[in-house]
Amino acid sequence: MNAPPAGVGDRLSGLVQALRSHGLRIGPGETVDAAHALVALGLADRERMREGLAATLLHHEGQRAVFDPVFDLYFPLGVGAPEGVRRSPWQDADTAALRERLIAALAADDQALLGQLAGEAVDGLGGFGGAPAGDGWSAYQTLERLRPQTLLARVRAAIREGSDGGAFTDRLDDDEIRRRIEGFRARVRTEARRRVAERRGTDRIARRAVATSADRVDFLLVGRAQLEELRRAVQPLARKLATRIAARRRRAARGRIDLRRTLRGSLSTGGVPVRPVLRRRRPARPELVLLCDVSGSVAGFANFTMLLVQALHDQFSKVRVFAFVNRVDEVTDLIAQGRADPAGLGERILAEATVTGWHEHSDYGAALGEFAERYADAVGPRTAVFVLGDARTNMSDPNLPALEQIARRARRIYWLNPEQTSLWPTGDSAALEYASVVEMHPCRNAQQLSSLIARLLPV
Repeated sequence: MNAPPAGVGDRLSGLVQALRSHGLRIGPGETVDAAHALVALGLADRERMREGLAATLLHHEGQRAVFDPVFDLYFPLGVGAPEGVRRSPWQDADTAALRERLIAALAADDQALLGQLAGEAVDGLGGFGGAPAGDGWSAYQTLERLRPQTLLARVRAAIREGSDGGAFTDRLDDDEIRRRIEGFRARVRTEARRRVAERRGTDRIARRAVATSADRVDFLLVGRAQLEELRRAVQPLARKLATRIAARRRRAARGRIDLRRTLRGSLSTGGVPVRPVLRRRRPARPELVLLCDVSGSVAGFANFTMLLVQALHDQFSKVRVFAFVNRVDEVTDLIAQGRADPAGLGERILAEATVTGWHEHSDYGAALGEFAERYADAVGPRTAVFVLGDARTNMSDPNLPALEQIARRARRIYWLNPEQTSLWPTGDSAALEYASVVEMHPCRNAQQLSSLIARLLPV
């Protein structure tokens, strides 16, 4: 097999390293396959090359959100500013003319022209620090000045000029137009990122200016699209965790060495313990209780964890889930029903469960006290309890005795906190006080969550 053209190997190596820095697991085998794909596909068709590298390097479709912008940096469509683009500062008339051309390109879905217009928009509207682009280019500045999202009605009129379709067709048109506008916005972001990478270095921009994969985004910062991607990942992640838990359970069932019986048996071999005798364990499957804060920004963290644990329910003899803001209610049945519609789980919990009292602010002390009083029977010597929340009490009493009471009844109790440890001593957080009673772990993203669950769940 021939080697890739000169310089392409370095680009491929840089691409792989950047993807790894964003959490994608790419081994030497996948890298070699990608090099073979480049040789087989050639460099003439960039989109075919993109799909070939994606097929050899990625493990699932969700990783495309990271792969595509990184690929655009290491295998860019062009270099420098587009040919023929003016470099003097733009006037309002120039922006208006570009918007008119953009309307026509969107109506015709002319991908080549949309790419050209994205380059012109970044060059004319996105430079900052002096002209032309003394310090760099900004996709945000470009899109704020061009405002393509405001063109929907005019693009629809251009598409449907002379047509008399009904309301249903109008809705289909609007969805398609929004897709085209978002595609153009993505082109602008790619173009600005490419220009900045030429100036500041591709490796640096690939690591810092490309959004990381959804499983590495902080739960407190996760967006709607990333949260939806995490929900889709619940079942595959649950299967992987179930396999790891089952392996731990098999190892635990072997038991420890019975020293007395081993020594007795070694008498027949001159005192050499050739055949160790194990104390056979037959552990019953443990019970699991989740106690989840579903208020504010921590709700996404709690909802994802609840769905993940529900997907693992076969690994436990019993799973019970409780939600709270300042009051506690059991939501085990709602979680089971939520598997069919995970996106609406949080809204259903807030609507159907009694999790708030006379106010809507978190009150961990009141919630822990109510749980210890009303649901003490949920916790026993075979129960592992996981508390999910940021421990921010809104200056109310943390009620440590209630947490101590729960801890005394449980086999194990852990607290998963979505905030970084440096924030635990700040503001209204009682994290350090709670951490003096139970084992508290930072759990900022789905990757950390899966690792903690695999390690902490009892077998």
